[in-house]
Amino acid sequence: MNNIKDIDLNLLVYLDVLLRERNVTKAAAQLNITQPAMSNGLKRLRTLLNDPILVRTSEGMIPTEWALAMQEQVRHILYSVEEMVQPAREFESQSSDRVFRIMASDYAASTLMPRLLTALKQQAPRVTLDIMTPSDISFHDVENGKVDIAINRFDKLPQSFHQKSIWEDDFSCLIRRDHPLLENFTLENYLKAEHVWVSKTGFGVGVGMDPHDVQKLGWVDEALGKIGHKREIRVFTRNYHVAMYLARQGLIATLPTRAASLYQNDSELTVKAPPFAIPPLALTMIWSPLLQHDAGHRWFRQLVATTAAEE
Repeated sequence: MNNIKDIDLNLLVYLDVLLRERNVTKAAAQLNITQPAMSNGLKRLRTLLNDPILVRTSEGMIPTEWALAMQEQVRHILYSVEEMVQPAREFESQSSDRVFRIMASDYAASTLMPRLLTALKQQAPRVTLDIMTPSDISFHDVENGKVDIAINRFDKLPQSFHQKSIWEDDFSCLIRRDHPLLENFTLENYLKAEHVWVSKTGFGVGVGMDPHDVQKLGWVDEALGKIGHKREIRVFTRNYHVAMYLARQGLIATLPTRAASLYQNDSELTVKAPPFAIPPLALTMIWSPLLQHDAGHRWFRQLVATTAAEE
């Protein structure tokens, strides 16, 4: 039986990173130590816990069932220690030159970032934003604190993440001002028109869309499916501005109202409410527990939330 005084608590840090990275070389790089040092740490953990911890398979290093069962408890211990020793200091926003990295879809970036930049000019003029797309990163990057916050619509999130709702947004249709549909904007005529589909949620590289798989098409098509209808989609895109530009070519773009409103003064386009009900879209901000108690991060996410709440 192990006695706490005989245990090197640094091994918990090693264990946490090894279980996240599932790779000795990457874990060593994460902790800025050599690979032999990390291998030695894994060896000591195996001896201490009497468990292999990581097992090599054809798919790479896989944690044992017992190691996975310990993962959340180990993180909780480390987060508690970090909170206890975190210096109680305020973030000096006026003098900080920190870079905050944000993952955001172009919908979130276009509607929120201009207002956030205005707030930063007043409160933190030397702070820089590094905005990445959902395809640039993974949940793993957020979990490791390599990305400060991610802003998007998420269907499923790891339990360890912190999250805060940013806003809910209704849907609108962006249509050419001379489109014949506008003479009688009914559901029947909406379904006869040609449409551009747009969505980008979660993380990772997108996959090809199947026009016949309504369950994977998202908010608009799910809402239509529930009332027994289906629209004619001619273009699939993951970029909201591409969808809005294609509305000028005669396609109907049904998208979040805050995005459609960016083009409300466009001489070629008009914004209309859809002729059927669509549940609102929820935009969420998430971040790693590793950054929860960081003074600068606390200040920044509060600024994001406050800016988003302003009408």
